Amino acid sequence: MTLEIITSPSLDGVSHGFFTRRGGASSGVYAGLNCGAGSDDLRDAVELNRARVADALGLAREALVTVHQTHSADVVTVTGPLAAPKPEADAMVTATPGVALAILTADCEPVLFADAEAGVIGAAHAGWKGALDGVLEATVEAMEALGADRARIAAVIGPTISQRAYEVGPEFVERFVDDDPGNARFFAGGTGDRAQFDLPGYGLKRLRDAGVGQAEWTRHCTYSDPARFYSYRRSVHLREADYGRLISVIRL
Repeated sequence: MTLEIITSPSLDGVSHGFFTRRGGASSGVYAGLNCGAGSDDLRDAVELNRARVADALGLAREALVTVHQTHSADVVTVTGPLAAPKPEADAMVTATPGVALAILTADCEPVLFADAEAGVIGAAHAGWKGALDGVLEATVEAMEALGADRARIAAVIGPTISQRAYEVGPEFVERFVDDDPGNARFFAGGTGDRAQFDLPGYGLKRLRDAGVGQAEWTRHCTYSDPARFYSYRRSVHLREADYGRLISVIRL
């Protein structure tokens, strides 16, 4: 099956893609394009899937750069393939042609950034913790250190869990409202004391407050479309043993 790649007009001129699960070599609960080396999937299948992603972008497999994601606000500047062990971080930036920055997600926000005029790109993994701690703003700052101008940066949030599928407890709500009372607008009423959190809406707010020139969400919900996307939360609700990881990539 051919790979399915979601792109955004906001990133026109920069090679990029939010890959769905379609077209991969994995099977079982991972069926499709599972690119998560941290999953219990067969390593050969994951490597084959990553090689297919690289080929789809006209790259050698070694040009596809990933980090050890830890739900932090840490950003690394990349100039080429990273040696093992991979640095712990949740975002990368580069101004080096031919390097592809790749982020893995399964409900969290994959965010791709570009200042095409300056030739600077970035990629971030933004779950609720990373977004709250400032990973998006840190990515913008790291891009500026390479010569980008935040007013020219386009930032696109790819497939992520939508508000209607993201139920949280009162302590979660309290954490966000304590950080900024205005964050209450990202929560809707749920069942009992539960609330529904708008992760992509919150990410867009942080990006716009950071002053990026353009910020958008592709409006794809990972939880609600099992044929196209992996979802950690859906796998928990279905009591599956594990889950696959989607890959999102950008390159100069």
